[in-house]
Parts: sequence; C-alpha cells; structure tokens
Amino acid sequence: MSQAGSSKGGLIYDPDQDADEKRAVRKDYRSLTRNMEQHQANINDLSISDIAEGIGKADKYFARVKGPQEATLDSAFLLMASNLGAQKARAMKSGAGAFDVDEFVSKLVTFMGGRKFGNQIPGGDESDAEGDEDDDPDMVLDWTIIGRKALAKIHRAPAIGFMLGPLSLEAKKRAPVQRAKLEKNKAEERKPQELKEEDIARSENETTKNVAVLENLLTEIGEPVNLFKFVINPNDFAQSVENIFHLSFLIRDGKVALETSLDGEPMIYSCGQPSDEDYEQGLRKRQIVLEFDQATWKRAIEVFNITEPMVPQRPPAKTRLGNKWYG
Repeated sequence: MSQAGSSKGGLIYDPDQDADEKRAVRKDYRSLTRNMEQHQANINDLSISDIAEGIGKADKYFARVKGPQEATLDSAFLLMASNLGAQKARAMKSGAGAFDVDEFVSKLVTFMGGRKFGNQIPGGDESDAEGDEDDDPDMVLDWTIIGRKALAKIHRAPAIGFMLGPLSLEAKKRAPVQRAKLEKNKAEERKPQELKEEDIARSENETTKNVAVLENLLTEIGEPVNLFKFVINPNDFAQSVENIFHLSFLIRDGKVALETSLDGEPMIYSCGQPSDEDYEQGLRKRQIVLEFDQATWKRAIEVFNITEPMVPQRPPAKTRLGNKWYG
C-alpha cells in the first residue's frame, strides 16, 4: 500500500473515525478506480504520466485512511495501476533503432553497381536508369569494391584450410580386447558346514529356571532382605546383572514386593500374588528404572560388605553346534 500515511504522527487505525470522512475517502478511491478501469479496454489511450498522476492522488488519499475497508480500496487501486503499467511496458516497441537487413542489402547492392540512379549515369535521367534496371535484372555485382573496403578492416591474414583435411587419414579401429576368464578349481572349493535341527542341542529354558530359584530363596528367607545384598555376586558382575533381570519378573508378576525402609535401603521380600479383586479395589503396578553398572556394583560391595553371593554361582552357559561347544 501507499506509504504516505506512515509519515503521520498519530495511529493509522482509528475505529472512531468520522463517518462522513470515511464516505469521502471511499468516494475518492472509487472515482480514481473508475477512471483507471475506463482505460483497460484501450490501453493506448492511457499514458505513463496518467498512471503516475493517479498514484500520486492515491498517496494523498491514503493520508486520510484510518480503517481496513479504505485500505483495501487503496490496495485494489495500486494493483490495477501496476497491472496497467506492466501492460504499457509490454506494449512498448522494442528495438526501434535495430539493424534493418533490407535497407542494408539495398544499399550494398547499389554500392557494388547493381543499381544505378539517374544522377550516376552520364547524360541520363532517373527514368532511363529505371528502364535499364528493368531491362537487365541479373546485373553482375562487383564484389571487389566491397572486398577492398573490408580489407582495410581485417589485419589478420586468412589461413589455408582443407575441407577434407591435409592428408587422407584412415579412422583408427579399436581392436577388441579379450579378457581372460577366471577359471576356478572346483577341487579347492569348500562348502560351509551344513547344520541340521538335530545337530543343535537345545538347552532348557534357563530364564524360567533361574526365576524359580530366586523365588524359592526369598520364600526360604521369609523376611525382607536388602536388594543389593540379594542380587549382587561379588565374584561375577555379569551374573549380578542376570540376577536383577530375573528378579524383575518376580516383581512384575507381584510375587516379590520392593519397598524402601526408614533408613533408605531398598528391601525386597516374598509376598502373595495379587488377585483381580485387588486390582479392582485400586491396587496399581509401578515401574522403576534401575541403573546398574560396574561402578555401582563395586560401590555396593564396599558399602554393604558383600563377601559371598546369596544367589548360588551358576556355571557359564554353553551351546553345542554340530560337534563343537561354544561358550
């Protein structure tokens, strides 16, 4: 939109603007827009100065714009003025001083003697010259005249060229290259060992077995025990992690409870598994995330003075593939 209104010190938007002033502003904009619309049918009747004059009036009107409706009229007028200006720019004749090929050829033919005027023929007039031109339309042009004129502008000697080359050359033919194929010795080929289902010794479900071992231990203890003292194996960090993993199943199923004592120690103990009625009465499961790394493992051994594991040491698991065992 126009920028005339931005120079005012007061606010541009005024909802309490006088109604008569609003009507006057709208009337001026509609009159200005109507004048521009009359020239859309015939763009040649509109000049650039007319468009500039209309934009100048719109800038003056915009100083009185205080509402969105009047601002919309201003935007619509500027859009129409810009479109008309673009049409005038496209309608301008481009290349008015461009090179005229026909005129150049005509003057070139006259210069090389192809066309003579009456004042160039001794004792003749223009009518005689036109008669001669009609009698001999295939007059030979004197190219040496234009050649001497062009020679003065060329300082480089023309080089000798050959249309078919200086010598008769034969195109080189690319000889096909035959690559030797890699021959494999089938006697040296080896196949991977084929394993069948009966070759893989399937061990019993160790996880279920270990979970049951932990449940039996807590039942035998019969009282709350420190979480770290129960799961930590001071001789094996990996089995300590496995004990925590197996204990999580018991806590998930509600067979083991985890509480914090008054001293702040995490205590676990065996309990009865909740029934559906307990959950209906408001019992809710809670989940925790326990961070356990080697630093925590060593610190717990030192703090709680753990020397022997409460969970028996398990032998390392082994898997047999074919005739070999893997640990």
